[in-house]
Amino acid sequence: MPAAAAPSVRAHDVVVFGASGFVGRLVAAHLAEHAPPDVRVALAGRDRARVEAVRAGLPPRAQEWPVLVADSGDPASLAALAAATRVVVTTVGPYDGQGLPLVGACAQAGTDYLDLTGEVLFMRDSIAAFDEVARDSGARIVHAAGFDSEPSDLGVLMLAEAVRGDGAGELGRTVLGVTGAKGGVSGGTVASMWGQMDRMRASSDAARAVADPYALSPDRTAEPDRGDAADDERDGWGARWDDLLGRWVGPFVMAGVNTRVVRRSNALAGYAYGRSLRYREVVALGRTAVWAPAAAALSVGTAGLMLGASVRPVQSLMRRFTPSPGEGPSEAARREGWFTVEVHTRTTTGAHYRCDVVGVGDPGYQATSVMLGESALTLLDPVSRSGSVPAGGRGGVLTPATALGLPLVKRLRAQGFTIEVRRLVG
Repeated sequence: MPAAAAPSVRAHDVVVFGASGFVGRLVAAHLAEHAPPDVRVALAGRDRARVEAVRAGLPPRAQEWPVLVADSGDPASLAALAAATRVVVTTVGPYDGQGLPLVGACAQAGTDYLDLTGEVLFMRDSIAAFDEVARDSGARIVHAAGFDSEPSDLGVLMLAEAVRGDGAGELGRTVLGVTGAKGGVSGGTVASMWGQMDRMRASSDAARAVADPYALSPDRTAEPDRGDAADDERDGWGARWDDLLGRWVGPFVMAGVNTRVVRRSNALAGYAYGRSLRYREVVALGRTAVWAPAAAALSVGTAGLMLGASVRPVQSLMRRFTPSPGEGPSEAARREGWFTVEVHTRTTTGAHYRCDVVGVGDPGYQATSVMLGESALTLLDPVSRSGSVPAGGRGGVLTPATALGLPLVKRLRAQGFTIEVRRLVG
């Protein structure tokens, strides 16, 4: 079926779908405070009264924002929603099982789309079903536009830009280390994890796909054969000393999502980061041997958590002690949160670079809502349709780095984020 032609005039610039949910409310509040006055925002959800109640609690400028009714189970309402706006921001998850109809509606209508999914299987399904449609219509479908996976994706992009600017070769072994964080676990993130676990348990093909380091590659056969270097691309759960970070490290639970997004970015950008890129993510601990037991404990604990989550009776018990979708911390707790990330690379010429990414606010809530809101504003900026981003403004199922790139980095810095690269000695 051919993609629908994008109308020349749309009633709205941004629609926040899921505005009555916890993160949706935060995104709406961010736009109410920080969107330029001429940006036309609307709020959407399946229950008009609940969305209107959210609007009533927003700053004065939001009181005139339209309220739209749409439901993930009603294709006609999603088509109307997509046709009425330039950008849809959706916080309605888990995305696997209910998110694809909205992706399809936006791809058909030539409407840009943002979500905060961390679900590899959902992203694979989106690529398979709608990448070609979105390329034809010009729609930019951008998944993982929150804590998963913008710090990772933008950090590696910034390293590649700096290395290329210095003529220092291409990225080689590259490691992201989470060096600190304060914040709670999003109920939506937990629900997404349960859903993906269920699907992996039911299908060996799904389990193999999630385990594939290049699960989101636009052309799996074109990816390099790592041979003996394959260990650098595995999401290993063991404790180890990492020479590049100069720290003891353990597993990072979101590595299996973020690494796939970064590798897709490299491929979509024509391997601009380099064919020698070998990328992994870890939790980075201390620099002395006393941290080795802590790294081992983190490894055992994380492996036990993931194993337990894959067993249905244990998962049922765990569900009782984890937040549900729509739940979240207080405003004070959200504002007191933070995260710090270091992304190191050793280039093909032997140079060592480091990118620091520091976020303000609880990673899964406050920081994510800022990233999602600023991503929407970036898509509205004409510069995002230019050669200033690796995708060059083209449509398709993209990534934060390829669709938003340096213009988003600039916006996040203005919101108090630190995203800085420096060349190290040795």
